[in-house]
Amino acid sequence: MALFRRFFYRKPPDRLLEISERVYVFDCCFSSDVLDEDEYSTYMNGIVAQLQDHYPDAAFMVFNFKQGDRRSQLSDVLTQYDMKVMEYPQQYEGCPLLPLEMIYHFLRSSESWLSLEGQQNVLLMHCERGGWPVLAFMLAALLLYRRQYTGEQKTLEMVYKQAPKELLHLLTPLNPQPSQLRYLQYISRRNFRLDRPPSDSPLELDCIILRILPLYDGGRGCRPVVRVYSQDSHSKTSSRSSKLLFTTSNMKKHLRFYQQERV
Repeated sequence: MALFRRFFYRKPPDRLLEISERVYVFDCCFSSDVLDEDEYSTYMNGIVAQLQDHYPDAAFMVFNFKQGDRRSQLSDVLTQYDMKVMEYPQQYEGCPLLPLEMIYHFLRSSESWLSLEGQQNVLLMHCERGGWPVLAFMLAALLLYRRQYTGEQKTLEMVYKQAPKELLHLLTPLNPQPSQLRYLQYISRRNFRLDRPPSDSPLELDCIILRILPLYDGGRGCRPVVRVYSQDSHSKTSSRSSKLLFTTSNMKKHLRFYQQERV
């Protein structure tokens, strides 16, 4: 069967990376270079022409992870070709993750689009500059949700390896993968397919475990600040802004200094 698949395998269009069957990522997402408007339009128009030749009878849906609330240039270009573009933010409260409600919407929409009977729909993934960490997370979530991969860490690492390692360090000073792994575990270990959408029932935060202690203050230790946010149910924006529920900085005048234990 593997030989049969290789025999009929078609190379994906140029400037696209195939993540799984009929799921592609624009290669501009793996670069820190910024194209001007004319270069970007030429880039996109060239890819669309190849896609239409590669999939003459297919329909295309594009997910874009963008900065701010303005309309993206991607939408302006692709809507000319009657391509459906759905846009999400690149981060939530400074972390390259999205609320579970948004993740659920993305996963359900993707699954429904790719599974339509009798149609060969194609899913395209795109991010603006700075959006690679959240795009990598959402790709890993989709692969796990569709049961095309197993193992949260292995899947996330596989996706991150598609881009140069230094790209992540250029985009964020902190490593987002521990938080992303926790969210991937929510998707894998809870029956995420049956939660419609994930409930907003309150959770109790019992403890926080730092596997690796960030060393500041001359390499001696750190003074962590814990903030707990919740979505603001009274927010009128589509992305539902958040409100601060708790912060340790309001409890104590001087934050405790934690040092790494000496063995």
